[in-house]
Amino acid sequence: MPVVTATDAPVFDTGGAVITGLAAPSRGAKDSAAWRVRFRPDQPSPAHELSHEEVFVVLAGAVTAVFADREETAHEGGALIVPAGTRFSLVARSGPAEAVCVLPVGGTASTDAGPFTPPWAE
Repeated sequence: MPVVTATDAPVFDTGGAVITGLAAPSRGAKDSAAWRVRFRPDQPSPAHELSHEEVFVVLAGAVTAVFADREETAHEGGALIVPAGTRFSLVARSGPAEAVCVLPVGGTASTDAGPFTPPWAE
């Protein structure tokens, strides 16, 4: 059974967030990828959509998913569940926030630049 420690996990700084890769195929996971996201305040992620449902469990603060026609906010202890094929961005408007994200292995993201596998999920 693989164990990924916080000190061994790869870290990715996207500018608006710091992402720590936890479960992924390169770290022994077969079915689910998971990562921790530390959101910087008022720095939205690029608009994107996923090939599979994505779940964000909010550990601290509040995270808002911004869709074309609405916004949904989850607070500490809650979760955002984003359906596959739904274009959205994420932002922490009321200060820093943290969440753990789960996506099935093989899930891809698409932005205006095209599809890709998030490196923290590989």
